[in-house]
Amino acid sequence: MTERIAIYAGSFDPLTNGHLDVLKASFAVADTVICALGVNPGKTPLFSVEERKALIEKASKAEFGKDAKRVKVVVFEGLVIDAAKKYGAHINIRGLRDGTDLDYEMQMAGMNETMAPNLQTVFLPASPSVRTITATLVRQIASMGGDIRPFVPQAVATALAKKFPK
Repeated sequence: MTERIAIYAGSFDPLTNGHLDVLKASFAVADTVICALGVNPGKTPLFSVEERKALIEKASKAEFGKDAKRVKVVVFEGLVIDAAKKYGAHINIRGLRDGTDLDYEMQMAGMNETMAPNLQTVFLPASPSVRTITATLVRQIASMGGDIRPFVPQAVATALAKKFPK
């Protein structure tokens, strides 16, 4: 049987429990998940790409145990479809929190299908306990001294505490 390789792309700035939830759910449809960190030269992230890569790897080990070896963290620039081709992925994982996400992601899936017909988009609903979490809100809460521990893995909470000392 051919290995099922999926790509799960995002900025992961920072990685949240919602991201981990979708990553874990992706194990049901893929043997290996390429967690692809997108680099957008027009944006200035809170964490460097190296920091984000290390946080994903550390959080995956803590959260998934032996299954962490199924996650490969890579960095890419440009289109997700090109990164998928480069890493041999035929499944594009997209997490959904609500109907707004679905509307946007359906448009993206349609465009991606036109450009890369062999890349199948698979939508995975976020678990109810993490549906409200966004990286943007986590950054805002952390910057104002709020407690972000319920929303992020321990490694990310520690890293955010260093970025925003109280």
